[in-house]
Amino acid sequence: MRYIGLDLGNRTCGIAISDPLGIIATSIGTIRFNEKDLQKCLECVKIYIADRQIEKIVLGLPKNMNGTLGPQSEYVLTFKKMLEENTGLEVILYDERLSTVEVTKIMISADLSRNKRKNKVDQLAATLILQSYLDSLKK
Repeated sequence: MRYIGLDLGNRTCGIAISDPLGIIATSIGTIRFNEKDLQKCLECVKIYIADRQIEKIVLGLPKNMNGTLGPQSEYVLTFKKMLEENTGLEVILYDERLSTVEVTKIMISADLSRNKRKNKVDQLAATLILQSYLDSLKK
């Protein structure tokens, strides 16, 4: 089963995909769009889904540290509904708390420049979200 992982922001969406066996996540890019233009983001994601025969979508859900949902979570839930209605695929929400922070720390320790970190953080966060989800299936 092939999955796509998404890390949705207000102007970017990091994308990762799994191998056909659903074991390893690989980053494939970042979609850039105007502030909160979910329709454009959706159209781009649909192209990735069609090109790679994706069967399930894993979407990062940003929760507050106490587990509650905030305004950004509502934004992600809106996109989840759009994805389900427009692709017919199951959308799995996966807790993404601290994924961007963790990826940023890894990139800093790898001595990547600020510009390189900015260009890669979303897709690497999507990879971390998807890989964490795939690993949770093995338990």
